[in-house]
Amino acid sequence: MLKPRIPETNEGIQNAVTVEVFDRFAKYMRDRGMNNVDAFLGAGIGTGNILEIGPGPGYVGLELLKKAPDAALTGCEISPEMIKMAQKNAKEYGFAQRTRYVEGNGMHMPFADASFDGVFSNGSLHEWEDPVSVFNEIYRVLKPNGVVCIADMRRDSHPALNWIAYHTAKPREIRPGFLTSLHAAYTVEELRALVQRSALASAEVNREVFGLFITGRKGL
Repeated sequence: MLKPRIPETNEGIQNAVTVEVFDRFAKYMRDRGMNNVDAFLGAGIGTGNILEIGPGPGYVGLELLKKAPDAALTGCEISPEMIKMAQKNAKEYGFAQRTRYVEGNGMHMPFADASFDGVFSNGSLHEWEDPVSVFNEIYRVLKPNGVVCIADMRRDSHPALNWIAYHTAKPREIRPGFLTSLHAAYTVEELRALVQRSALASAEVNREVFGLFITGRKGL
């Protein structure tokens, strides 16, 4: 039987040492192409002004910019220490002029209405304190016909896949965090119910082998 969801932190990763460990993990995922960049591009994210919610050390958005030369990226990140890491990485990518990282909470984002052509997030949804509020904020900051694509793990993925992911995750220090994230993740059915309560009610929630995707557009 599937265990009930156990909420994780809603404060992000604040400690500088922990940020460095997570940076190593995110780089490990990047180097293996496990970042959903092609899925975001396929959904229509990658032109104009795009927003990433919870960019962490920034690798997903930076890899996306490599394949989307006409895009400019804004990251909304709750952790000041993680922002410092993302800015450092953006500079190393040569994308300092195409990126900005802003401290903020997804429930109350510091951006004007209709600011972005696309909004995406990879792996942070399970940490959101109130997903419905974040979905409403995404709708608000999207331009008409703007695209949203959100990817995350799901709690009901196959136990064998979870075992493999846990035992292959590097560095080893990240493994306890993997488990807490998995326990905080949603099922497709749980997320569909939350999306239906939000301004993104027309968005689709689909199951993947290990995770799930929310995709949609802001109605004209």
